[in-house]
Amino acid sequence: MKEFFRLALKFNIKGLLIEPTTNVVLQAFRALFVGVIAFIADAGLLWLISLSGIHYLICAVFGFIVGVTVNFILSVKFIFRNKARVGKMGEITVYVLVGAVGLGMTAGLMWLFTEYAGLFYMVSKIIATFIVFIWNFVSRKVFLYGKG
Repeated sequence: MKEFFRLALKFNIKGLLIEPTTNVVLQAFRALFVGVIAFIADAGLLWLISLSGIHYLICAVFGFIVGVTVNFILSVKFIFRNKARVGKMGEITVYVLVGAVGLGMTAGLMWLFTEYAGLFYMVSKIIATFIVFIWNFVSRKVFLYGKG
């Protein structure tokens, strides 16, 4: 936590977002940053496709594919730079599997919040995203990258 605040107070953007780190607080901060970018791609596509009249849960799948791709590319570049414990193909496979569980969680939560709580599906998407973000970060950290 000290390192994060030290870098933040100095406005050291390179240290906060770019330079390699094994500090879990900095990695979580970067994951949040990457997650916002991936969310914009995911939710933006969800919204755009839903304008055509396609059911929001089907649109969520297309948004997920784009979002997880953006997230993977940025995560490897900015968050988890060390090699995964399972090799490159294993890394992609586990990354997508963790993401697929996240997609299931997102769809279930969106359905619950939209159909039962009566929320607008994009509000449901935002709530689900916060919950699934925790799953994604912790799972990828534990299953793929360990302490690195």
